[in-house]
Amino acid sequence: MTREMPTKDKAGMKGDGRAGADNLRSRIHYDLLNKIRFGEIGPSDRLVDTGIAEELGVSRMPVREALLQLANDGYVVGTSRGFVVPRLTRQDLTDLFEMRRLLEPRAAASAACCMTGADHQELTRALLTAETAASVQDADALSRANVVFRHTWISSLTNRRLAETLNRISDQMHTVRRATLTKPATQKVVTRGMKGLHGAFLHRDAIAAHDRMMAFVVNSEEHFFERFEMDDASAIPTRGKGKKPREHA
Repeated sequence: MTREMPTKDKAGMKGDGRAGADNLRSRIHYDLLNKIRFGEIGPSDRLVDTGIAEELGVSRMPVREALLQLANDGYVVGTSRGFVVPRLTRQDLTDLFEMRRLLEPRAAASAACCMTGADHQELTRALLTAETAASVQDADALSRANVVFRHTWISSLTNRRLAETLNRISDQMHTVRRATLTKPATQKVVTRGMKGLHGAFLHRDAIAAHDRMMAFVVNSEEHFFERFEMDDASAIPTRGKGKKPREHA
């Protein structure tokens, strides 16, 4: 099944020369990456360059280049026909949580010192949206607010390589995170963690940001593995598990 990209994504897709082609590839890459981040593309979707190009009314090459860039960064993997978001095993998640424990507390401490007033406002909006969503058990809205919150503080980091690494880790885990956010207990863990970090960030308290981020990651890891029993060969339950991937454009 092929789903059409929003009409607004089609606007201005034509490129003029090499610079235009590079810009077109970047816009397609950005659009697909955001769809992965926000769960609009999951493991049950298949990304086929010809289908996406046809939907957008562009040539196949910039779409192919965008997909290859996503594959190079670990967001998708190639198959015999198109690309798919990879399913994570228990070991994959164990490794990702270890990386979060090692990197995120220090990164949060650094972010607390360099955030702007605009960053604080964005964090506050994201937190309020998350709390409202949790109060009515709207998992999709909570998930999107959580993504905005995370990318806001990560984007404030002056170390761009660290920010890129953290964004990749977060994005790789997001499909799994969405699968757990339907549970009220998990929603409480997430909103409580966001609220603690929000206070530390607004007070520019690096020590509190470090400690609250470490507690947030540890609690998230414990909470997640308590609810999913699996062996190393099992795929994490995600949207469409067990179904044949469908084409997505």
